[in-house]
Amino acid sequence: MNVDIGNALASVASPGVSRESLERLDDHVAAAHERIEHGMENREHGYEALNLPQRTDPDEIRAAVEPIADADVLFTVGIGGSSLGAATITNALESETETIFLDNVDPEWITSHLERVSLENAAVNVVSRSGTTAETLANFLVVREAFESAGVDWTERTIVTTGEAGPLRELADRHDLPALKVPDGVPGRFSALSAVGMVAAAVCGHDLEALLAGAAAERETLTGSLFECPAYAYGATAYALDERGAGVNAMMPYAESLETSAEWFAQLWAESLGKDDLGQTPVRALGVTDQHSQLQLYRAGPRDKLVTFVTTQEGTDRQIPDTDVAELSYLGDATLGELLAAEFEATEASLAAAGRPNVRIEIEHVDEYELGGLLYGLEAACVLAGELYGVNTFEQPAVEWAKKATRGLLGGGEFEEAEAVADKTELRVER
Repeated sequence: MNVDIGNALASVASPGVSRESLERLDDHVAAAHERIEHGMENREHGYEALNLPQRTDPDEIRAAVEPIADADVLFTVGIGGSSLGAATITNALESETETIFLDNVDPEWITSHLERVSLENAAVNVVSRSGTTAETLANFLVVREAFESAGVDWTERTIVTTGEAGPLRELADRHDLPALKVPDGVPGRFSALSAVGMVAAAVCGHDLEALLAGAAAERETLTGSLFECPAYAYGATAYALDERGAGVNAMMPYAESLETSAEWFAQLWAESLGKDDLGQTPVRALGVTDQHSQLQLYRAGPRDKLVTFVTTQEGTDRQIPDTDVAELSYLGDATLGELLAAEFEATEASLAAAGRPNVRIEIEHVDEYELGGLLYGLEAACVLAGELYGVNTFEQPAVEWAKKATRGLLGGGEFEEAEAVADKTELRVER
């Protein structure tokens, strides 16, 4: 992963950060790196995520998925970090196995998927550290019932990824289901490079070793200076721009296959850094699509945004056919890849010309190695930003509040958070 922060400098953009400010900030980056290294060495909660390239065992994952490796369709039942990392990997890489991520409880949407596919050759990966996540357990019960109704033995087609204890662990033990452990000390949104994110990749036949090797290579770049480490350059620049008013971070990959990565990034950035009235608001976008729908705001709206581009240096290309329309004849001399590159460079230049900060993240192409590096690099950037903000990057108390309220409303226990729902202030306008 390479990072270009030139268009975020104060000489180009407003808000922007001067080279002198970055050099002063680099002292704080060095101190933050020492804290991160200490956390990694002592396998502290959260920091342990940055050790996953060395801790994750691909052979263990492949052995666990072997009974369902023939699946034509894989349902991954999880939510948030139990789903988005896996979705980012499998949506970015081609496979004959269809992957469906049940991370919402919309009954119409769930039913449409279950009715659309043949469950005879389908499999299920249910993911929850606690084994008590309401949405995940509800969806799993629905999927299990659908398998039974189709005459499919769900116990032969299910793999569980969960903690050492809890309802899902008990279910796996009772039915002798293949089960993998959610790694200790790793919050869900940082778990893409563990069994949580890699079971689906294994079923799809992707190269797990290459994913981890790409991440390990990125790990080797972690040093005490933002000028020597792409991940830290990005994390420090995003933090510095937020401090100067760029409180929105629009993540905009220019490869269609990386669209889900923007969703994954949104959770990573929001849930990790959104504390104590701090943190950037992540926005999901996709180039070229959203340069025709959102660029107007980014270029001419409030000066409160950083645009983060993710682009590839090479990839599959396709010639644009000739046309007899004179005004479009220039396209016949180009390829789709050249058009995509021109669209990206024009958008990047457009923002710079308007003095709007943007950062370019580059990977060579979309494959397992580069994807592993991108995921790891953005995680490390997030951890560094959390250190600079002075927040606990690895907790999510606001999310836990909503979980308790949901359980209370459904009769899953007595929670004062559920009582707050009844106190909602209303000002209704009805037809």
